[in-house]
Amino acid sequence: MRNPSSLKQEFLKKWIKGLQICNSTKKKMSIMERKKIIKLSADIAMASTRKSTTYWSHALMVNASKDDTNKIIIENILENGDDNNSKGIRIINFKKASKGIIRSKKIVKKSWKISRRGRKIISPNIIAKKMVKKRTKVLKSLVPGGEYMDNALLIKETLDYIISLRVQVDVMRHLANNASYEINNPKKSL
Repeated sequence: MRNPSSLKQEFLKKWIKGLQICNSTKKKMSIMERKKIIKLSADIAMASTRKSTTYWSHALMVNASKDDTNKIIIENILENGDDNNSKGIRIINFKKASKGIIRSKKIVKKSWKISRRGRKIISPNIIAKKMVKKRTKVLKSLVPGGEYMDNALLIKETLDYIISLRVQVDVMRHLANNASYEINNPKKSL
């Protein structure tokens, strides 16, 4: 993993470049259009800092490039040519998890509640598998390209995506703090 400060610097440069391109192409925008442009520029900048080495970054670039109006922004942010990676998203087969002893209190409580309500006794293993499947499905919907990943890769990609989102939030928070400071403390001319 790269140094977070270098990731922040690279993200900031690419994000500002994307915002400048959007600002120069369209002067009058509604608030919703501005919001869309800010998110699009941030997504492209964040994905391009990873240079399509992760599935989520590649999926973000593919989703953004589906719209013809976004292609101008993508091409200008990636103009140095190092991100034109033609790596496709592979569909990976699911592996069966090894059976282990379930020690979760939540699962055991759920199995007892279900067995008390009805006469049918449900194994804690079945409940645990259902909970894991449900949570994995939600996680796959949150991570770009997650629907094409197996569980192990999904965890790895999710961790990388979280780090990148954290970098994005830190940069945006820093910019917002500096902007509010500039507004509250304008430079006085002599």
